[in-house]
Amino acid sequence: MPMLEDPSTRYRPFKPVPFPSRTWPDQVTTKPPIWLSTDLRDGNQSLANPMTNPQKMRFFRHLVQIGFKEIEVSYPAASESDFAFCRDLADGTDVPDDVWIQVLTPARADLIKRTFEAVAGLKHVIIHMYNATSCLFREVVFNNDRQQTIKLATEHTALVRQLAEQYSKSHGTSFRYEYSPETFSQTETEYAVEVCESVKAAWLAGKESVWADGRHEERIIFNLPATVEVSTPNCFADQVELFISSLTQREKCIISLHTHNDRGCAVAAAELGVMAGADRIEGTVLGNGERTGNVDLVTLAMNLYSQGYHPGLDFSDIFSVIDTVTECTGLPVHPRHPYAGDLVFTAFSGSHQDAIKKGLEAQSQREKAGDPYWSVPYLPIDPADVGCTYEAVIRVNSQSGKGGIAYIVKSALALDLPRRMQIAFYKVIQTKSEETGREMSVKDITTAFRQAYNFGTGMDGRLILKSFSMENQRVSRPSSVSGTPSRSPARDGRPLSRLAGLAISSADGGDDQSEDLPSIPRKMVANMVIDGRPYKITGDGNGPLSSFLDALQSDLQITLSIREYSEHAVGAGSDVKAATYIELIPTDVDPKDKTRGGFWGVGVDADITASGLKAVVSAANGYLGDRLLSLE
Repeated sequence: MPMLEDPSTRYRPFKPVPFPSRTWPDQVTTKPPIWLSTDLRDGNQSLANPMTNPQKMRFFRHLVQIGFKEIEVSYPAASESDFAFCRDLADGTDVPDDVWIQVLTPARADLIKRTFEAVAGLKHVIIHMYNATSCLFREVVFNNDRQQTIKLATEHTALVRQLAEQYSKSHGTSFRYEYSPETFSQTETEYAVEVCESVKAAWLAGKESVWADGRHEERIIFNLPATVEVSTPNCFADQVELFISSLTQREKCIISLHTHNDRGCAVAAAELGVMAGADRIEGTVLGNGERTGNVDLVTLAMNLYSQGYHPGLDFSDIFSVIDTVTECTGLPVHPRHPYAGDLVFTAFSGSHQDAIKKGLEAQSQREKAGDPYWSVPYLPIDPADVGCTYEAVIRVNSQSGKGGIAYIVKSALALDLPRRMQIAFYKVIQTKSEETGREMSVKDITTAFRQAYNFGTGMDGRLILKSFSMENQRVSRPSSVSGTPSRSPARDGRPLSRLAGLAISSADGGDDQSEDLPSIPRKMVANMVIDGRPYKITGDGNGPLSSFLDALQSDLQITLSIREYSEHAVGAGSDVKAATYIELIPTDVDPKDKTRGGFWGVGVDADITASGLKAVVSAANGYLGDRLLSLE
């Protein structure tokens, strides 16, 4: 059946509770609520294949490790396996002294008694009883009126109190009591208050202590479930604040929330509910649960963390959390799941990648200057805080831009490419990505870089520089190629700079260029391997680069000139090396016409002269391609 043209003929809109005196919109959350994980109960009952008890035990231990102090472990009267799991916890040593075990029971005397048998001997137990209170459930499911529903809740609360007093004495267990008016979000708010006031009176009427040490700490937990999410989060927050403001003896009440995700707003509803005055949240790690799931406690906790407030839960190793959840439940984690998905800290878009690259660089500089605050485009938190690496932040496909690709090259190879070289290499990667139709991995990109620029061991091109020597001479042949710095930063410890030696004039010249320092003509002898055969070439110039290019021209008929040159240090201290980038252009290219690309090369060496010569060889190999060489 298709969607209705007029859905109002079948569905009634939710009617918000009139509450003009609401105050929650002005509240700011600055501390975490009490957290309860219901993964082992609500989460488990929603699985097609429920967890085995060994899986539940593994999950329980991980919840303790994360920092949960309240864990709902089962509905003991529902099955033998749930009952047995409670007994395993009671008989074992896995429950820390500061952790409360919560168990669920409906308002039925036989099931309540069975529940107490399951938890006998545990140190701290929360008995969680519920009955549905909404009009729909009263009339359709249970055929009860309002007073019958209240009577059901109060009589069974009295039984819970009686058994709690008994078991605290006989088994040394301390008890708390939680009552849920199930389907609270669909219940008339004033009636939900009436039910809970009656339940509170029945619980507080107990005369004996429910604590093993005999203390009288009389507090009750009222859990307000959005059993089915039926409204926008602001309407739920109104219901919560109205409930709390109408309740007597607020100091004796802990207000808990249990939001489901039917409309996709469970996180927002829980956050606004806390602003409305709630003290506690029940949910699951990564949001498993009936239908569309419970509220995701990872998202809630990390949202609070991103505002500068520690949630009291430790998700530093999010991958171990994901492993536990997926292996125990059999459910995958969506790649776009907040904070935990495989792609949540990943950018494929070129503009996003460029912003992240610049943001990470600026963040590094701010931190060096003493400003630790995180502020990076598209990354609301530092991925490292949840155990992620920066390698996964920028990933490349056909939609990616030069900034992202350059970031990966810099991260993987420590090479900070000049902007125009970024553009040139971007075209290489974009072509490969379009050809393969898939994402390019870090290995794909670095391999493509090595191949494109003959960079690294085993990536030699047709021209290979084996060694070279320089000597001064009185006369040099004219050369169109300018000088180059010849001092190595590895030798004198100075930072790499175009002022480290002789300045390089760009190939397009210009009146604004500073005058070159006087230089002595020099001759280079370079031992090469060309197309697999050894050759010796010689050239003259006013520096190593000009001499080498003169040798390529005179001996190999490869006529190229430098249009762009840049360099930076790689590493630090005695291990520092120079990385040199050179763009060469043939004679038919106007140096001023940047629309016509040249041939880029890169070289890295402890000696700046050698790194420059390697960069020339790299670029010359790009120019050479399959061209025939006339070798004598």
